Amino acid sequence: MQNIHPTSIVEDGASIADDVKIGPFCYIRKDVTIDSGTIIDSHVSIEGDTSVGKNNHIFAHCAIGSIPQDLKYAGEPVKLVIGDNNTIREFAQINPGTKGGGSVTAIGDNNLIMGHIHIGHDVQISNNCILANGVALAGHVELGDFVVIGGLSAVHQFCKIGDYAMLGGASALSQDLPPYCIAEGNRAIVRGLNLVGLRRLIDRGSIDILKSAYRELFEKGKPIQDVADKLQSQSDSDIIQKLTNFIKNSKRGIPFARKTNV
Repeated sequence: MQNIHPTSIVEDGASIADDVKIGPFCYIRKDVTIDSGTIIDSHVSIEGDTSVGKNNHIFAHCAIGSIPQDLKYAGEPVKLVIGDNNTIREFAQINPGTKGGGSVTAIGDNNLIMGHIHIGHDVQISNNCILANGVALAGHVELGDFVVIGGLSAVHQFCKIGDYAMLGGASALSQDLPPYCIAEGNRAIVRGLNLVGLRRLIDRGSIDILKSAYRELFEKGKPIQDVADKLQSQSDSDIIQKLTNFIKNSKRGIPFARKTNV
């Protein structure tokens, strides 16, 4: 049975599962779909062609699905798709896509999106990510699985962050962050492997393989693209293939500095 507070407005046409809970003073527009088990706290606005999956919890004062902050947007149909089991904390703002970016912003499953976060148009977030308070993702940003972004960090438009990577707090990332790596600073550069996160999720043998590849890529003097080609041709390891493919396909480049004493 739906539990919708009497002060909330749910427009005719919205598709709300029977067990969804909607708190006080919310506004749910007519094209919104909310699946079972989801909880919407007070003062939440959900607009546009927005689909919210199962067992999400959206906390107070979030703005979900309002039109993209793109001056080129002219009212064309766009979407926001949110998966299952996500936690979206207070004052988060999530925009749908734009025609120039595929028209869809998509958030996967099991993500923790903390307070005062901005997720811009056409952003693609995979699964099991953690975005700490105050993170800002500009348009067209892509995050892989198990990405962690520290508080008050900003990611430039069109940047990509690979699986198991971490961006430290109060950082500004303007290039692509490869899988398994950690970066921080303004402008952020790669500082090493994300060893704390990797040890929780990946076996020791795979981490040793990554350490060796990291030294070849980032600590020696050969061009990074050449090293990526060499590593890819010499290893059938899935993690090496993922890492080298990311580097070879990067359009914004990889932010790193060679060690002068190597």
